[in-house]
Amino acid sequence: MLQTLETVWAPRMLSVLRIVSGLIFMEHGTQKWLNFPPLGRAGPELASMSGSGGVIELIGGPLLVLGLFSRPVAFILSGEMAIAYWWSHAPRNLFPVVNQGDAAILYCFIFLYIAFAGGGAWSLDRLIWKKG
Repeated sequence: MLQTLETVWAPRMLSVLRIVSGLIFMEHGTQKWLNFPPLGRAGPELASMSGSGGVIELIGGPLLVLGLFSRPVAFILSGEMAIAYWWSHAPRNLFPVVNQGDAAILYCFIFLYIAFAGGGAWSLDRLIWKKG
């Protein structure tokens, strides 16, 4: 039974984690650049931190959902979230629940895990290159 969980379901659940994380993450980019869901204010300047982050989210999110170039994309997204936390959230307060940086921390470490573990069983990486 344990063998089945490890060998069959762990790679599948890695794909589920990748897909769900990518979909939710992509929303940040669509909100900044496509105003969906509505942001309630003007979009960011392209050269700003929020603007460049939105571009990374808008491109990286779908790539992660598809599992295409999972490792390098996840590594870049992890770095983006580390920068977002330390430059934007941490200066506000030491505690993530207070500085609203808990999502950035979770994304950072989820994406770092995917960068090392790969895209999982259900990814274009596996389909195209026969490796996750």
